[in-house]
Amino acid sequence: MQLFFIQLDRHDFFLYNITNYYIQMHYFFIWRHIMEKIIRRDYYLDKIIRRKQNGLIKVVTGIRRCGKSFLLRTLFRQHLLDEGVDETHIIEMAFDLYSNKKYRDPAVFEPWAKQQITDEGVYYLLLDEVQLLGEFESVLNEFADMKNVDVYVTGSNAKFLSKDIITEFGGRSDEIHMYPLSFSEFMSIYNGNKYDGWNEYITFGGIPLVVLADDEEQKIAILQNLFSETYLQDIKKRYKIKSLEEMNSLLDFLSSSIGSLTNPNKLVNTFKSVKKSKITQATVGRYLDHLEDSYLIESAQRYDIKGKAYLETPLKYYFMDLGLRNVRLNFRQQEPSHSMENVLYIELRMRGFSVDVGNVCISERNSDGRPERRQLEVDFVCNKGSKRYYIQSAYRMDSEEKIKQEQRPLRKIDDGFRKLIITSDSPKPTYNEEGILTMNVYDFLLHPEYMDY
Repeated sequence: MQLFFIQLDRHDFFLYNITNYYIQMHYFFIWRHIMEKIIRRDYYLDKIIRRKQNGLIKVVTGIRRCGKSFLLRTLFRQHLLDEGVDETHIIEMAFDLYSNKKYRDPAVFEPWAKQQITDEGVYYLLLDEVQLLGEFESVLNEFADMKNVDVYVTGSNAKFLSKDIITEFGGRSDEIHMYPLSFSEFMSIYNGNKYDGWNEYITFGGIPLVVLADDEEQKIAILQNLFSETYLQDIKKRYKIKSLEEMNSLLDFLSSSIGSLTNPNKLVNTFKSVKKSKITQATVGRYLDHLEDSYLIESAQRYDIKGKAYLETPLKYYFMDLGLRNVRLNFRQQEPSHSMENVLYIELRMRGFSVDVGNVCISERNSDGRPERRQLEVDFVCNKGSKRYYIQSAYRMDSEEKIKQEQRPLRKIDDGFRKLIITSDSPKPTYNEEGILTMNVYDFLLHPEYMDY
């Protein structure tokens, strides 16, 4: 069993640009506390181990502070040492550290790295926050062309995984996408029952630094600082945005509408009615792209199940971490149903599924006896290889009417793929006569094998 130790060096820990001494002192005690904690993250470590020496550039992506650097530079590094790799054959560079700023220049980094390669043995090149390296596409390809160099990189935005960049890599990149702590990972260190843990998780999320803070005041302070001083400032700098006022408003609108269908045009109308803003649809679309590229949010497309075609708009947007979403709203609007839907979406994405919003078109007669077309929604259409699952997220099913409502879209799907309803109040996994499986959210999140129960 592999273990993930949350460890931050003092230099990295205090690079939050925090001016408030009170918060700094709390961060110090959190740092000291973190050193004593253990979080198992076997899922990602196993993924990266299986990709050793596969001839591709291994790219670990994910939102900042989700654990990418530690996974690569500590956990995977220790794995290499345990396997007998000589320490001199592990070449590391953290481009986000100020002390390594000069190495962001490819003319400086490339000769330095090549100087470390002194024999024909296999060298492991571990590069952290590689998007800060100039012309990184060409540099990475050059090292990947060397037969005795195995390349691993981390990044906090999707820029270097865009279609254009993948073309530059010539199909030679292999992504390992990392998320904040799942509920299962969270519960591995939570000192309490799953019900209390669930309430804690959907309130403050799964950013390791937040999870390991001692009290609510610390958690809120860290979330606020991460959003304002890390994530948003990264976006502002990366995309040369003069003012973050509109971006902040957009985040507030999205935070208030998780699990709801929307599109840039709807958001523009919201800006006009609430903010009296003249923001354009193109600008909103560009901001949404920036937020997705930075892994703060993800979009789920609508899919016509019977027509087997994608519908361009509207989309659903989910936050990669509920704590970040909640802090945007000062912890108001914490609807359990929407929170559970967001958690389920991220869990499914973490398990490697592509996830769409299902649309089932039916024809029924109305009260006047006239035929009427209706659209029924399936919360998640999940695909991975030849597997497909239809999943409804239903926080409560406390009446026959509610049960029928949640089952109805699934009953209208006439293929043989598995159909599930996830709820908070089902005592145990149960099938009905039509093969629809209902299970509680705790079983689903803590026991992945229950998807095939």
